[in-house]
Amino acid sequence: MDLIELKEIAEQERQSDKPIQIRCCIAAGCISVNSQAVQQQIEAAVKASGLENEVQVSGVGCMGLCCQAPLVRVDTPSKTENPSQLYEKVTPDDAASIITALQGGETTVQRGDLTHPFFTKQFAIALENTGKINPERIQAYIAADGYQGLFQVLREMHPSTVVDTITRSGLRGRGGAGYPTGVKWATVAKAKGERKFVICNADEGDPGAFMDRSVLESDPHRVIEGMIIAAYAIGASQGYIYIRAEYPLATQRLQIAISQAQQLGLLGSHIFDSPFDFRIDIRVGAGAYVCGEETSLMASIEGKRGTPRPRPPYPAESGLWGFPTLINNVETFANVPWIIRHGSEAFANIGTEKSKGTKVFSLTGNICNMGLIEVPMGTTLRQIVEEMGGGVANGGTAKAVQTGGASGGCIPASAFDTPVDYESLTELGSMMGSGGMIVMDETINMVDIAKFFMEFCMDESCGKCIPCRVGTVQLYQLLSKIREGQASMADLNLLEELSDMVKHTSLCGLGQSAPNPVFSTLRYFRDEYLALIRS
Repeated sequence: MDLIELKEIAEQERQSDKPIQIRCCIAAGCISVNSQAVQQQIEAAVKASGLENEVQVSGVGCMGLCCQAPLVRVDTPSKTENPSQLYEKVTPDDAASIITALQGGETTVQRGDLTHPFFTKQFAIALENTGKINPERIQAYIAADGYQGLFQVLREMHPSTVVDTITRSGLRGRGGAGYPTGVKWATVAKAKGERKFVICNADEGDPGAFMDRSVLESDPHRVIEGMIIAAYAIGASQGYIYIRAEYPLATQRLQIAISQAQQLGLLGSHIFDSPFDFRIDIRVGAGAYVCGEETSLMASIEGKRGTPRPRPPYPAESGLWGFPTLINNVETFANVPWIIRHGSEAFANIGTEKSKGTKVFSLTGNICNMGLIEVPMGTTLRQIVEEMGGGVANGGTAKAVQTGGASGGCIPASAFDTPVDYESLTELGSMMGSGGMIVMDETINMVDIAKFFMEFCMDESCGKCIPCRVGTVQLYQLLSKIREGQASMADLNLLEELSDMVKHTSLCGLGQSAPNPVFSTLRYFRDEYLALIRS
């Protein structure tokens, strides 16, 4: 495989495109409400209308507005007025009506508004191809400039130049902590070891989070390309994608993508006829939340019980089987091909001074427009919740938004003008996390929220260290006591003291961050705790 062959594949794929494109979402959310049957009926309606030579029907990844699934998009570039239409909550019986509308007739199918801020305020980097290409066709990815960045890296760039490019872009890890990606890559590149590994952390476990799953279901080759580039930069020959067993569709599409890349010589030995070899294997986790922590994840890959170990040494120096290991999450790798193709400066010019680029969020909770979004860093919570999200459903009022998953915190509506970046969310007592964002209205009791997340952390604790194993149980019991109106002020003081102890003495990030929902709800909604104690 060389650049000429790559461009030939891309050109053949583009030439096969027909004037009218009908894209049906076949991501997990849409499939769960029968989108595959919708696609089949639309294909049948196209054939029945004799439009096979003009209309191309494709299954694509997530289109974002998940609450209106199944989604179907019709693009007619020849039209100057309304060249694109989005149809929502489509049923198999609607197929004929959509084709009738395509021919100039009327339709009763619900239409979406592509000019709504939900769509117009997004900036797609990690989601560049999501909802546009067939995730099971490598040709579709190549036609969308896929693997061109990899060719550029292998044929034109020294590994240190790749690391420098990622460093200058300002990309930070999208898995939660926001550690500078280039610094991590440079550390592993400099580490001494007979072997080196690259791991993609796809063990997405936060309640309400589905960013990584959607990327893998919709654009798996993008993550694979990012991993290969990272492996070349640090000198690794083996990669692993550690994915949750609860993501069968994402796992299936990854397996298809890996096989396709191998067949074209884009993965395996002598990639792009270069001396570089790299292979990727999939490891399926059993669903333990703690395995999202990197040392637990590596233990699981090694066939051991998924429990954390003290650091240092860090994985960059002594990771998988004791060898230097690079671990990034799905979204981090998904940014890499774009940065290589467009340059580090283009990425660094997006976002804020310390938080560059974009961030993918799963916007859920009591909100009108639930789904998957990608916005520039620095976009305010108000823009996301009220403009893109359309505000609270049924005309209610937003009370708070919870960011960062079980490790995050609850941010009150009074702080919605805060820009979304790593530092600002930390100052508010929350965190970016992997990208879960749950909106709550005024009917929600914040003690219930703290209790819910504490129960989650209690259940998911691996039990290795006492502060987390015992402390989360005691915190949950105190929150239950407060919620039942049986607590005193002494119990509230104990709740705060114990939360501080668990935060500062737990072994890994699960225990250290478990009290965050308690801290944030006490900080902004203390009156709700006091009301329950005084009642």
